[in-house]
Amino acid sequence: MSFILPDLKYAYNALEPNIDAKTMEIHHGKHHAGYTNNLNAAIEGTPLAAKSIEDILGNLDMNNKAVRNNGGGFYNHSLFWEIMGPNGGGTPTGDLASAIENSFGSFENFKEQFSNAAKTQFGSGWAWLCAHKGGKLDVCATPNQDNPLMPGVGCGGTPILGIDVWEHAYYLNYQNRRPDYVSAFFNVINWDEVAKRYNANR
Repeated sequence: MSFILPDLKYAYNALEPNIDAKTMEIHHGKHHAGYTNNLNAAIEGTPLAAKSIEDILGNLDMNNKAVRNNGGGFYNHSLFWEIMGPNGGGTPTGDLASAIENSFGSFENFKEQFSNAAKTQFGSGWAWLCAHKGGKLDVCATPNQDNPLMPGVGCGGTPILGIDVWEHAYYLNYQNRRPDYVSAFFNVINWDEVAKRYNANR
């Protein structure tokens, strides 16, 4: 098998009360595991089996629905777990903070733009903060398990922060109150991890 479900770096209940333990357990252990297994099945015996997930998505045949949906699901969730943590929240510092201010005018402007992208994504999907070479940042949203690494999708650049707005990410706790979930997400963002990804991709 080419890809393995990544372990979480924190317990399922570590993000409570913002994200409940049962949602985390199902989301990671069932949904992400399913995308991982289905991706491996889709690429088995093909040249894609030897490539990184970034290479697969960056050169994707968008008509290959099995790899598009499951490769996106594998990558998106792998990033999602990493950019959250039990000691999250607050605001970014250093170069990332400066880049957010330069790109959006202020952290509050960024937060509003990112939150709106997440809240207004119709149906299932994701909202992203992406870094471009040179340091510019963009916010965008994508449907289903698409992401900005894929050809012609979203704002381009490299995702350094993403929020899952599929109902399975929040419905047990928030039901139809997606805006409340989006607001709570800011309490668990691991800005140190986001900054590390920013510095690696600017």
